[in-house]
Amino acid sequence: METDFIKSALFDSTQAALITSPVNRSYVTGFKSSYGVVVVTAAARYFLTDSRYYESAVQSVRGCRVVLVDELRENGHGLKAQLEQIFLKHSIESVLVENAALTIAGLERYRKMFPLVEFDSSARLSDLLAKKRAVKVKEEVLKIESAQRIAERAFEKLMTKIKPGITEKQVAAILGYYMMELGADGPAFDIIAASGKNSAVPHATPTSKPLEDGEFLLLDFGAVVDGYHSDMTRTVVVGKANDTMKRVYDAVWSASTDALNAVRAGISGKLLDNVARTTLEAWGYESYFTHSLGHGVGMEVHEKPHLSVKAKTGSSLREHMVVTIEPGVYIPGKYGVRIEDMVVVTKSGCVNLTKTPKKLREV
Repeated sequence: METDFIKSALFDSTQAALITSPVNRSYVTGFKSSYGVVVVTAAARYFLTDSRYYESAVQSVRGCRVVLVDELRENGHGLKAQLEQIFLKHSIESVLVENAALTIAGLERYRKMFPLVEFDSSARLSDLLAKKRAVKVKEEVLKIESAQRIAERAFEKLMTKIKPGITEKQVAAILGYYMMELGADGPAFDIIAASGKNSAVPHATPTSKPLEDGEFLLLDFGAVVDGYHSDMTRTVVVGKANDTMKRVYDAVWSASTDALNAVRAGISGKLLDNVARTTLEAWGYESYFTHSLGHGVGMEVHEKPHLSVKAKTGSSLREHMVVTIEPGVYIPGKYGVRIEDMVVVTKSGCVNLTKTPKKLREV
């Protein structure tokens, strides 16, 4: 991954950027590790890591010089020594850090190591990285799509196992197993399997409650492939739905359809959220939609942009962003319905990466 976009954020040749979060390190180097630091200066880029990753990093990292950090040997060059060499070589006077990822303790550690260097803990670097990651290149979309296909196949296998008596925890465990069996590196997040009254809680944790006839089962899940996530929600009925349940489902389906039809480059997250709310208001359920419409997806399951009533004025979707559209209705003490699709934003609309049908499913 090229790092010129980071260099462009530096004020002058005496400033550097320090990238310490695992996700952003992986993004800019293309290399996944539990330990490492990326340093970007106006003239050069470095990836500092220890002996566990050094040889692999030399073979895999592109665009950065790989530097060994040896903290164990008495005569080894530890992190402080290696950073000091880089800072002196490039006459670095100030360093941008990720304020969204670096802890206060971590920042103080760097300040103590280099008391003569100014560390800029403003949002500049974090915002720059988030903005860059929000717009996907083709290879990233393909990885997200691969994760989505796995999740969908796992969902279809799960549907053959759904029956009264099986517990929410068992449902989540089976779904997670199927995704791994089909090739996922892991689940994208803790799987939500919520039935009956529990489905009225948007982010419910699976319990030992058994599924019962005539209730909704809400499933929110995703897979990870090569560091990229998918995210989808489908709500099915165990047994048969009554007319009121069908109406609630139709309302959410309508909100989903209207929001998907409104997606395009240039629309604001706030306006898109309002499209879904307006539809639900027409059905009489707007007050039961208690979360934002969606979010970006990529190396993390929740990334920029935010499709929300609180989205910043002026922020709009851009071509090649990957976002979720997930309206929901949650009636306390009764049940909840959510339908979530994941789409790629285009100039005039979107490409829906979620192929699982949305028609109400009774199993």
